Amino acid sequence: MMKEDVASIILRRLDEEREHLRQSFNRTRDETSTKYFVLDNLLPEDLVLKLYESFPNEEIYFRRDTFRERKLTFAKLDRLESKLPNEVTDSFQDSRVIRMVSEITDIPELEGDPLLYAGGISRMDRTHFLNPHIDNSHDSTRERYRRLNLLFYVTPGITEEDGGNFELWEKNVRNPHKIVSGFNRLVVMETTKTSWHSVDPVKSDAQRCCVSNYYFSRCSPTGEDYYHVTSFLGRPGQVGKRLYGRLDNFLRQNVATLTGVSRGKNLARGN
Repeated sequence: MMKEDVASIILRRLDEEREHLRQSFNRTRDETSTKYFVLDNLLPEDLVLKLYESFPNEEIYFRRDTFRERKLTFAKLDRLESKLPNEVTDSFQDSRVIRMVSEITDIPELEGDPLLYAGGISRMDRTHFLNPHIDNSHDSTRERYRRLNLLFYVTPGITEEDGGNFELWEKNVRNPHKIVSGFNRLVVMETTKTSWHSVDPVKSDAQRCCVSNYYFSRCSPTGEDYYHVTSFLGRPGQVGKRLYGRLDNFLRQNVATLTGVSRGKNLARGN
């Protein structure tokens, strides 16, 4: 199936649930100030199963393993033997899908990112995790502001008990709001200075597989210019990691500001 066909299916599902998704995205929630919506049954199940089965072997991924995160990522999807991960990922970059998401979220002039900077596919195995963090504020050239994070989960049968749940936090990062990384589920969340999110540790042998995309805009969401690196904290109760995270964020922020170097740019597609 070509990416245009997949994009057409996504477009139809978004249109079917348009008003519900708009209300969900703009709803005021006590558990998190981050706007988001969840759309289940995004694509035909047989297609999503084939997508899951076409995720590559462990050897091809870039391994991240620090106090911040432990996971496997890969963005150079055109190099994979199977074309399906590339086609499905690129379907979210279709201009029709971007326009529809823009209408649902009321964020104007959204743009995609064919380079998949910080996007692509990821796999998380037992003990893998992603600590609370806010995403880098910009694209790889620092010309556009990161506005939306689109996460499409494809692991069949995964449950909350398996771990690997997506989490959104309130501004003080004290209490997580869990969203199960369920099969054939799309989560769309805004990215801001306070959109703290994470993934709790995977507890089973389920391979948590995800397709990630970002949307950007030329204008700042606050109306003011700003820049920040991806910034991590430890989980509640991890006092040492929280203190170390703040120091780590401060140092990386200053290095990035002084040098203009974007972390992970070499991992993007086309590099």
